[in-house]
Amino acid sequence: MADVVATEQEAEILCGLLRSADISCTTRQTNLGAGASDGLSTVGPYEVIVRADQLDAAREVLGRNDSASRDG
Repeated sequence: MADVVATEQEAEILCGLLRSADISCTTRQTNLGAGASDGLSTVGPYEVIVRADQLDAAREVLGRNDSASRDG
């Protein structure tokens, strides 16, 4: 996982940025987000998912490092 963001739209924007750098990416709602609306997937945080071998490159593109990702 490259990042967790507040909305689906933000996750899609980040995926677009990653895709422009030739990094495969997908988004999914977190378990917290899925439970926030009794199963309706309209609100809650989203994860930006990349392959493990592209994680470092994705974090670099997104301007994140390991400590920043862990600290929020």
